[in-house]
Amino acid sequence: MNKFADSARKSVMHITPYIPGKPIEEVQREYGVRDVVKLASNENPLGPSRLAVKAISKKLGALNLYPESGAFYLRRALAKHLKIKENTLIFGNGSNELLHLIAEAFVSPGDEVMFSALSFVVYPIATDLAGGTAIQIPHKNFSHDIDGFIKRLSPGTKLIYICNPNNPTGTFISKEEFEKLMSAVSPKTIVALDEAYFEYVQDKNFPDGIKYLSKYPNLIVLRTFSKVYGLAGARIGYAAADPDIIEIIERIRAPFNASTPAQAGAEAALKDGAHIKKTLKTNSEGKSYLYSELKKLGIEFVPTQGNFIFVKFMSNCKVVFEELLKKGVIIRPQFDNYARITIGAMAENRKLIKALKTVK
Repeated sequence: MNKFADSARKSVMHITPYIPGKPIEEVQREYGVRDVVKLASNENPLGPSRLAVKAISKKLGALNLYPESGAFYLRRALAKHLKIKENTLIFGNGSNELLHLIAEAFVSPGDEVMFSALSFVVYPIATDLAGGTAIQIPHKNFSHDIDGFIKRLSPGTKLIYICNPNNPTGTFISKEEFEKLMSAVSPKTIVALDEAYFEYVQDKNFPDGIKYLSKYPNLIVLRTFSKVYGLAGARIGYAAADPDIIEIIERIRAPFNASTPAQAGAEAALKDGAHIKKTLKTNSEGKSYLYSELKKLGIEFVPTQGNFIFVKFMSNCKVVFEELLKKGVIIRPQFDNYARITIGAMAENRKLIKALKTVK
């Protein structure tokens, strides 16, 4: 037992630390495998756009200076891109930081925070840190059970996290389900719509959260430059909401939380439509290939709207995970026989399937 456990906040000691995808270098060291592909963290297999890299490079000589805390140029460019007002935006060290800030800003000890029991692992961590009471709604067919959310609403429900498309399953709630939920919640209940994988969505019945901001003042839409834009290492994300909500979160946002290179890279990435188009094409082709090959192997999977696939193996996923590591393939184990696999470049997808044929 930790000798300082009694000194720590009780909520901190209840937290199960976030475990990131295993790094390539670590696998190379531990298993002596030189050729390793990482399909664990839903990163863009094409990397960042060349425009972003060029913009970041130009800012490296100014690393002795603090970044512009208000992200003026990125804010202006993003507001124009999304067709919203600049004062409805806030930036974070990835959207992950903003998920925490939302809980810190709006949740008091004892307040209820609702989210799916099968969703992004940061939600319970943010809830515990804020002293909130986690209300986990069981999933329905690997997706959010919106009727279950509505039935569990109470006067104590302060915050709701909805991951759409959902991580780790790739499922989504429809426009009808979203509107049904928003109509049921109190105007004082904050709904954080986590759209980290928004750009990958192909289903036309997906609710674009940005388009609902004027209708629902209690809605916060979160997105990131980590996924389709390929800037996970730069750590830059954003949230859009009513200016009054933004003003409250700004009160606790750490100054200079978005670095100068990250701001420049994100602004440039917005302009690189060719890179986005190529990324989406790579993902679509990779998804079709993996669907076909997984079916041949008899491996069950959940159809996805993201850049990853939630699969069910015939044996414990931790066993499969370890065996794949020996063959230079990193995936993300979840629980029991389930795992999440990033859709990679075609060569990476083929390496995965080749390895799975021997360990499934």
